[in-house]
Amino acid sequence: MQLKDIDRPLGQDLPRTDGAQRESRLTRKSVISGVVVLGLVAASAAIALRPDGFRQPVTPVENVAAAPASAQPAPGEGQSVVADLSEPDDNPVVSVETTPGGASIIKIKPSQPRGQNGGIVVLGDPAAQTQNLRVAHLPDRAMLENSDQGPLPARAADGRRPFDVYARPWSGARGARVAIVIGGLAVSQTGTQDAINRLPPEVTLAFASQGNSIGRWMQAARQRGHEILMQLPLEPFDYPNVNPGKSTLTVDASPQENAESLHWVLSRTTNYTGVMNYMGARFIADPKAMEPLLTELGQRGLLFLDDGTTGRSKAQDIALRTGTPFAEGDTVIDDVQDRGAILKKLDQLEATARAKGFALGTGSAFGATIEAVITWVNEAKKRGIEIVPVSAIANDPERS
Repeated sequence: MQLKDIDRPLGQDLPRTDGAQRESRLTRKSVISGVVVLGLVAASAAIALRPDGFRQPVTPVENVAAAPASAQPAPGEGQSVVADLSEPDDNPVVSVETTPGGASIIKIKPSQPRGQNGGIVVLGDPAAQTQNLRVAHLPDRAMLENSDQGPLPARAADGRRPFDVYARPWSGARGARVAIVIGGLAVSQTGTQDAINRLPPEVTLAFASQGNSIGRWMQAARQRGHEILMQLPLEPFDYPNVNPGKSTLTVDASPQENAESLHWVLSRTTNYTGVMNYMGARFIADPKAMEPLLTELGQRGLLFLDDGTTGRSKAQDIALRTGTPFAEGDTVIDDVQDRGAILKKLDQLEATARAKGFALGTGSAFGATIEAVITWVNEAKKRGIEIVPVSAIANDPERS
């Protein structure tokens, strides 16, 4: 006998037939499948619109770990979605977790997983591999190697590289991009403070290995949003009359001696994406000296930046062969310490960027340089120039 609506107990329904239950399960399955399909479409569209520099791998599900609530990124900061395609049940579990790098992960997990890896599919932007800026001053211990010199940067067991994880995020747009690297930090306290606190966070900072309190300055720079490099002293012509300082790598030293000098420099701090030469015109021009250096940097997952001051450099070809991320400067912006001259060099960088898509300028943490860069960056942004970290314009053989 079929009850009329008025005869049904309030708030209760009669049990469904088997056909109705199957229809309900099918509907729930269709909804979750629809969410997954939409996510895949969105992820595919995001990947298609990224430039050729797109490189970071998706965080594997098995490596996901909870992070403190303070490390949670704001909406849109490197979010990923993890969806389980198993048969849905009446009470799927939805949770949000955060990777050590700061990426938000949304999990939709029914209670009856099936298929390989539980039917889990990862959706989202692989650039979420970069650190969240709120915890960017904290080293990822999975990418540290203990040594007699101190902790050295290294690839994590899951393949993550300092070059990827410590990179500053950028828009990924295809417009004209300019990277500016200001070196000499940790030498002068006033110059270092001005560079860290006053320069736009998109400007990359490079620390002199001979400097003081580098660890403290690194944390301050990363908290302000800067990507950072270490400056590596390399042998110039007329060495030792022209001497870059302690632990200079030289052409005549053995590979082991140069490795020890490299490790001393690399151990000075953490959370940097790579190194750049300090002097080094003779060293960079010698393939036998450069090959072991770039091989080790590539194995550790570090960038090498050639400041572009010598036309004899062999770095680019060796970096490509050894799988080392590489960037080269287009000009030194402050070889003349005059505000007008520096602004003119920055304008030349803009012209280069509009012609080939990107440009890179290097300078030092002098007062005139900092003032000129601040002024120029603010104006260049209004003209549609994006200021990016050095990692955004580097050539990465592993992703090319």
